[in-house]
Amino acid sequence: MNQEMMMTVLDKAYEAAVNGLPGISSAIELGDEYLVNNNYNKVKAVDSLINWQIAKCGTSGFLSGLGGLITLPVAIPANITSVIYVQIRMIAAIAHISGQDIKDDKVKSLVYMCLCGNAAKDIAKIAGIQLGKKLTANMIKKISGATLTKINQKVGFKLITKFGEKGIVNLGKMIPLVGGIVGAGFDVASTSIIANVAKTTFITD
Repeated sequence: MNQEMMMTVLDKAYEAAVNGLPGISSAIELGDEYLVNNNYNKVKAVDSLINWQIAKCGTSGFLSGLGGLITLPVAIPANITSVIYVQIRMIAAIAHISGQDIKDDKVKSLVYMCLCGNAAKDIAKIAGIQLGKKLTANMIKKISGATLTKINQKVGFKLITKFGEKGIVNLGKMIPLVGGIVGAGFDVASTSIIANVAKTTFITD
């Protein structure tokens, strides 16, 4: 497993999150649903989405229905690709609620950054972004291609070094993606970290 393979996994999962899967709404549809249900209050919509995600992530078997839906050209167990997909879909929905264009490659890289949890703060500095400050479309437009490459490299490195030489099976134990591997739900604490980093990145009160 190397950074290139990790980025392949992330890109495929992101594509599925943005476009939707059979029987599963896209990140855009998910975000819109929470906006409507919360009278278009972005902060309340995101809080509601996060609360739902955290509650759902602790449910045993939550990922079982996704196992056969995501096929990637990388030797990673289906339940792990499902975890990555669900996490990315959640973050992308938060980005969409904030008004960002999640089909933009620059926004996509910021979504990937959020997967790194608390490490996202340091990665954001590469793009000249301070988490917790309002993220405007103009700020995102100013992110150069070279900076995007650096962000993606950092993300790939952060994620794969969580299991490194211990073997690919331990990917399921890496923080912040998932707390267990076979038939288990997400680690609630780490999911909460990712969700709140996404809120800090894309939503300001």
